[in-house]
Amino acid sequence: MRIELKPLAEQVVVVVGATSGIGRATALAAGRAGARVVAAARGEVALATLAGELDSAAVATVRADAGHADDMEAVARAAVERFGRIDTWAHVAGVGEFARFEDHTPDELRKVVEVDLLGPMYGARAALPHLRREGRGALVIVSSETARRAFPLLSAYCAAKHGVDGFVEALRAELQHDGVPVSLTQVLPGAVATPFFEHARTRLGVRPSGPPPVVRAERVAAAILQAAEHPRREIVVGGAARMQLALQRLSPRLVDAVVARTAFRLERSDEPKRPADPDTLDEPWEGDDRVRGVVTTTRR
Repeated sequence: MRIELKPLAEQVVVVVGATSGIGRATALAAGRAGARVVAAARGEVALATLAGELDSAAVATVRADAGHADDMEAVARAAVERFGRIDTWAHVAGVGEFARFEDHTPDELRKVVEVDLLGPMYGARAALPHLRREGRGALVIVSSETARRAFPLLSAYCAAKHGVDGFVEALRAELQHDGVPVSLTQVLPGAVATPFFEHARTRLGVRPSGPPPVVRAERVAAAILQAAEHPRREIVVGGAARMQLALQRLSPRLVDAVVARTAFRLERSDEPKRPADPDTLDEPWEGDDRVRGVVTTTRR
């Protein structure tokens, strides 16, 4: 089945998780390329600053929580009401918590899974009827290299991303069986230089850190928009992620040993942070509209 996608300048692009990091970089890049953009996220202030950076006639913002199915339906309706259709649905929203598994509370486990696994499922469920009606389109889900290789201190996040991997494979087979000309792409970056590590909840006593080398959010955004125009099964972003996944396929036991030896150090910075300090697990970090963030000040 051949899938034909429109040039970006002719598209209506929905970005879920658009206030900071990869999502904001994607919304800005899509708007500057001529697409009409529907930006959805929890933070009103950051949505307003995003809209201020784009052509007001070509952008709509929707306050929504990716972990709520009704909110995703509302985003899809808003896109169709404002611009008449959806051409690409880019699902970027995510939250995280760094802690040993036994230190997560049940509510924290539930919240991570709601946003990071059920969120993409709710988004796809909201978008697909509109993509089907158009007879073509792209569904792009930003996952992580942790969908294929889990790391300690991120058990809930990794479990959710593994779930996304399974969901995407199952949905792709259903679309192919039904002859639905909708492209489905999973984007798997390694560590990205966004505010994610500052926004994550932590029970480590310090701000979490991502293992170097990291990639820029704009590079992941470029991969998302490439998938919006050209059907791709998946895109791994960053040489470190590609190497990690290749090693995982070659020898999972070897990667187990390397991760057990290095990850606990690389995931901890020198900057103190308490569980009570601000994070985005339950509420948005209102006003934080940065694309880039602090990542790799690692404990030596």
